[in-house]
Amino acid sequence: MKKSFPVFIFGLAAGLIGLGIFIACVTNPLTGKSTMAFVNNSQLFPSSFQQYQEFLGENTVVSGTEEARLVEKVGLRIRGAAEKWLGAEGAGDYLEDYQWEYHLVQDDQVNAWCMPGGKIVVYTGILPVTATEAGLATVMGHEVAHALLNHGQQRMSAGMLQQIGATGLSVLTTDRSAETQALAMTLYGAGSEIFGTLPFSRGHESEADHIGLILMAVAGYNPDESVPFWERMGGLGGGGTPQFLSTHPSHETRIKDLQGWIPEARAKAREFGVSF
Repeated sequence: MKKSFPVFIFGLAAGLIGLGIFIACVTNPLTGKSTMAFVNNSQLFPSSFQQYQEFLGENTVVSGTEEARLVEKVGLRIRGAAEKWLGAEGAGDYLEDYQWEYHLVQDDQVNAWCMPGGKIVVYTGILPVTATEAGLATVMGHEVAHALLNHGQQRMSAGMLQQIGATGLSVLTTDRSAETQALAMTLYGAGSEIFGTLPFSRGHESEADHIGLILMAVAGYNPDESVPFWERMGGLGGGGTPQFLSTHPSHETRIKDLQGWIPEARAKAREFGVSF
C-alpha cells in the first residue's frame, strides 16, 4: 500500500510528542526573530560546557601572556556590551544560564569559535590577522553573537528536521527498487545541503557578522575596523569555492554587508554613550 507523506509526518510528529520531543520556536530579544528550538538550552548548555572543558584539557591553553590577557580583556568588554544591550531591551535575564569563558589556544589554524552558552576559543594562528585589539574584537564579537543568537541550538534543530525528512523519504520509497531508493536518498542529501543546510549556515554567519559588529561598537571598538580585518582575511587566499556551495559568505560579500551595517552599529553605540 502506498503511504501518504502527510499521514506519515502526522504519525511521526505524534510519535515525537510521545517521546517528549516538541516542535517549538523561541524569539531572540536581539533580533525579534522566531527560531527553531527542538532542544532547550537547559539540555544543550551542560553538554557544551563538558565538551569545552574536555577540549581545553586536550590542547595547549596559553595563559599569562600579553596575548592571552588581550583575549580575556576583549571578551569581557564584548560580554559587557551584550549585557547592556539586553538590559536595554528588558531581557537582562536572558544570560542567566550563560557561563562565559575566553581562552587562547596554541594552534596555527586561522580560526576562533564559540560553543553554546558562551565558551569561546581563539587560536593563536588568527592573531597575526586580527593585528589590532579592534581586529580581535571583530572576531570575538562575531563569536559571542553566535552564542547570543543560539545558532548551535538552531543547527541541532535543523539537523533533526533533516533526519525526519530522510526517514520520511525512506518510508515513501520502500516499494521501489534498491537503485531507486539509493538515488532518491542521494538527491535528497544533495538538495538538502545546497538548498537547506548551506544557506542556513551562511545566514547564521551573516547574522553573527551583523550582531557582532553592533556588539563591538557598543563595547567601544570602532566598527570601521571590521573591514580591514576581513580584507586581511581575504588576502590569505585559499578560496575558490562558489558561495552557494560554501557554509560562509564570500569575503567580498561580508565586507559589503559590514559597510552597510556600520551606520547602524554607530547609532546603537551612541545609545550607550559611545561615539567614534
